[in-house]
Amino acid sequence: MKHLIIEARESGTSTGRYVDKLVESLQVLKPGFDITVLTKPSRLKFFERIAPGFKSFSSSAKEFSLSEQATLAPQLYSLRADLVHFTVAQQPVLYFGKAITTVHDLTTARFTNPSKNPLVFKFKQLIYRFVVLWSAHKSKAVITPSEFVKQDLARFAHINPAKIKVIHEAADKIAEVPQPVKAVGESDFIMYVGRPLPHKNLGRLIEAFELLQKDYPELRLILAGKKDVLYERIEKKVGDAGIKNVIFTGFVTEGQLRWLYEQASAYVFPSLSEGFGLPGLEAMAHGAPVVSSDATCLPEIYGDAAHYFDPKDPADMATKISEVLASSALRDQLITKGRLQAAKYSWRRMAEQTLEVYKQVLGV
Repeated sequence: MKHLIIEARESGTSTGRYVDKLVESLQVLKPGFDITVLTKPSRLKFFERIAPGFKSFSSSAKEFSLSEQATLAPQLYSLRADLVHFTVAQQPVLYFGKAITTVHDLTTARFTNPSKNPLVFKFKQLIYRFVVLWSAHKSKAVITPSEFVKQDLARFAHINPAKIKVIHEAADKIAEVPQPVKAVGESDFIMYVGRPLPHKNLGRLIEAFELLQKDYPELRLILAGKKDVLYERIEKKVGDAGIKNVIFTGFVTEGQLRWLYEQASAYVFPSLSEGFGLPGLEAMAHGAPVVSSDATCLPEIYGDAAHYFDPKDPADMATKISEVLASSALRDQLITKGRLQAAKYSWRRMAEQTLEVYKQVLGV
C-alpha cells in the first residue's frame, strides 16, 4: 500500500481549515492509502479524533522558520513517503521526494504586514517568493482553490497551467446555537469578520461607512476578529477621528459568528486579494446578503450572488452597500442566490478530487 503524508502544520488556523476538512473527508472516503498526518503537537488529538484510521505524527518546525528548512526535510525522509502533500506553499526546499503542493493565493508574496519588523518581514517575504517558485517547479502537481490563483501562479512561477488543478474549497454552516453579541446592540448593522491585514482593506471600508452614516446615522459597522496590534491601531484611528458606531467585538465564538451572519443587514467583503473568499461564502450559507469587492477570485467564486464594488473606491463601496440596505427586493435576491451559491461547493467533492490527484501522481 502506498504511503502518503499530508503536511498539516497549519491545522487550527483559518487557512488550516482546508487541511482539517481534507483529512476529515478523506477518512470517510477510505482512500486505500497508508496516510500519515504531520501536524504540530497541539493538534495531534484533533486528528486522532477526526481520522482514527490515519497515523498522526508531530512536527515542532514552525512555518517561515529556519527549523522548517533544517529539520522538516529529514523528518519527512525518515517517514519514507511515496508522496507528500504540502497543503500550503511553505515547505523545506531540501526535500526532493515526490510531492504535490496546494497554493491558496499569492497574497503573502505581494502584501506587507505592518505589525512585523519591516526588515525581518521583507527577508521572509523574499524567502517565501523563492519557496513558492521552487515548490511550483519541483511538485508533480499543484492545487489551487480558484481559476484566478491558477493563472496567477502560472504567470508568477512560469510554469505550465496544465500542471495546476483547480479544486474548490467549501463553506460549512455553523452547527453551534446562535449566541447574541451584546456589544452590537439592537440597531441594524453591516459586518466584516477576519484579520485586519492591509490587503483586507478595512481602512477603505471605514471610509465607506463614514459616507453611509449621512443617510444611515444609526447603522453600525461590526468588525469581528481577535484583537491584535493591527486591530488596536485601527480602533485608535477610528476613535481619534471621532467615527461613531464602529464596534470592535474581538474574538467571537462560532455561535456568536452565526448570530452575526444571521442578523446582519449585509456582510461586506472589501478585500484586495483572495484565493477563494471563504468568509463571504460562509456568510451566504447563513443567509446574509453579501456586498463584495470585485477583485481577484471573488466574482469567480461568488458568481451573481454578490453585489460588487471597486475595492479601491470608498464612494463606490458606500453606494453598493446603500443599494442593498435600501432595497428589500435586492437584499432578498442576494440571500436566495447566496444560499444556492454556497451549496455548490462541497468539502467531500474537494477531497474526492484531491484523491484523484494523488492517484494520478502515484500512477495507481
